Parts: sequence; structure tokens; C-alpha cells
Amino acid sequence: MDDNNNIKRQMLLYFTFALLMIILNYAIQKGNQLVIEPFICQNFEGNEFIETFYCSTNPYNMPELIGSIVAVGITYIIKFFLDKFIVFKKTKKELKETSIEFLKYFGFAILTTIENIGIQFLLTNFMNTPLEISFIIALSIGYFTKFFLDRKFVFKKIQE
Repeated sequence: MDDNNNIKRQMLLYFTFALLMIILNYAIQKGNQLVIEPFICQNFEGNEFIETFYCSTNPYNMPELIGSIVAVGITYIIKFFLDKFIVFKKTKKELKETSIEFLKYFGFAILTTIENIGIQFLLTNFMNTPLEISFIIALSIGYFTKFFLDRKFVFKKIQE
């Protein structure tokens, strides 16, 4: 019974933090689009490197890509530490153990991202599900899968 309450608490915290990271990710990307991109592209006009790898929108929207990468990186690192110390209550702070946990966490993030993309692709392309609905379903399944992978393989409790 105690373990059942523990998993419910862990799930509530895990999904609450996931929702907060989605909101933070969006805020970072909007901040990049509305503030950082105009500032950099106006003040560094003429710098070929910055114009090519940050300000260019041809053939790809580089400011959006860079903003997405930065947002994912920031939210990923924050979520890792929230999950480690608050959700799963791991107290060890040794660099070696944390590094191994981080690599596992990252690996599962890649796998569940592929799962999310696959589910969303199937729903929108073969079942004609609206993008917003397929996005919510895919993210929900992906985070649910990632929770159990993280719980079992990344932040597992050592039996004392």
C-alpha cells in the first residue's frame, strides 16, 4: 500500500514537472523569437557567421531551430534534477553516479521522443486525428513510458 501511494506521488510530481517544462520550453522559444533573435540579428548584422548560423531563414528557419535546441537543452537539464532529487528522492550527488543517470535519462529521452513522433505520425496521417489531439496523446504516452523507464532503470532505489 505504501509503495502504491509512493508511485502515485511520483507520477503526480513527474507529470506536473513535465507540464511545467513544456510551458518553460514554449516561453524560452517565444523569448528567443520576440526578444533574442531581433536583438542579435539587428546588432550583429554583417557578421557572416551569425547571419548564416543564427539569423538565416533560407533554406531553414535557423532562429527557430536554435531556439528549440536551447529550450530543449535547458528544460531537459532542469527536469533531470527535479526528477532525481524531488520525484525519485535520490540523495547521492557523486559525479560518476549522476553522469551515468544522466546518460540513461538522455537515452530514454531519445527513445521516447521517437515513440512520440511515431505515434503522432500514425495518428495524424493514418487516422486523420487533428494535430492538437495527436500531440496530446503522443506526449501523454511518451511521458508515461519515460516515467516507468526512469523509475525502473535510471533512478531505481537500492533495496536496503
